[in-house]
Amino acid sequence: MRHFLTLKDFTKEEILEMIDLAATIKAQTKKREYVPYLEHQTLGMIFEKSSTRTRVSFETGIYQLGGIGLFLSSNDIQLGRGEPMKDTARVISRMVDMVMIRTYSQKKLEEFAAYSKVPVINGLSDEYHPVQLMADYLTMREFGKDQNPVCAYVGDGNNMAHSWLMLAGKLGFELRIATPVGYECDESIVADALEAAKQSGAKITFMNDPKAAVTGADVVTTDTWVSMGQESEKEKRLAAFAGYMVDEAMMALAKEDAIFLHCLPAYRDYEVSEETFEKHAEEIFTEAENRLHAQKGVMVWLDRRREEQK
Repeated sequence: MRHFLTLKDFTKEEILEMIDLAATIKAQTKKREYVPYLEHQTLGMIFEKSSTRTRVSFETGIYQLGGIGLFLSSNDIQLGRGEPMKDTARVISRMVDMVMIRTYSQKKLEEFAAYSKVPVINGLSDEYHPVQLMADYLTMREFGKDQNPVCAYVGDGNNMAHSWLMLAGKLGFELRIATPVGYECDESIVADALEAAKQSGAKITFMNDPKAAVTGADVVTTDTWVSMGQESEKEKRLAAFAGYMVDEAMMALAKEDAIFLHCLPAYRDYEVSEETFEKHAEEIFTEAENRLHAQKGVMVWLDRRREEQK
């Protein structure tokens, strides 16, 4: 059974297969050709963390593929009342065809997948946000930035930075990550990405100078400095990230035609200036829309692998 928990689990060829499939499905959608790839299938969507883009994109996506999405808040199911994750997995996976989980703990996600009879998709965890990176790469392709790009991630060494690491490690492009001291990426995930880079030829570097990271980049990206669950650290984090806001002065260091990506929600004049955000709004909201299409590609790809294994 193939699950979509982290890009670490896939080859370069498999990731590109999903991207190609997403691009095909997006083109069909734009022509109002809704091919029922997942006709009559049900996607169970478990949310321990709330979301705008994740819920709308998955629920709309499964509908456009001919199926139906079932929203399951942790407050509405026994998981929120203390039922073991493995028991929830064994129950729900006997009733639906696929499960998406947006949760705090990667370990919870992995436990669910271990006991699930159907494919499980990581809609976000504390360690990874792989569906977002599929949308990001689809966006890079559409803006002509997928051929040997230089990408710069500026900000917190969080689940987004980890997912950029795995994408670069697998696909073989150059990635520079700039974080403040004390906010670096997880060492074990860095080790996994560097191991993947040995095979793909990716060039991955880490630094504390955001300007050095952005200089000459084709793609610049960032994320919120204060993620859900970190509100108590806000003042401390704002002080630590001083100088890391992506503004026009910083973007001027990148290539003239560089694009700027943000997974949203964006907090203006914190991690990105209002001017920079609006200047690159077309790229950012294309990226947001591509969550819908990239995730459809992932779901259809997982379903095809399941059929091949029968």
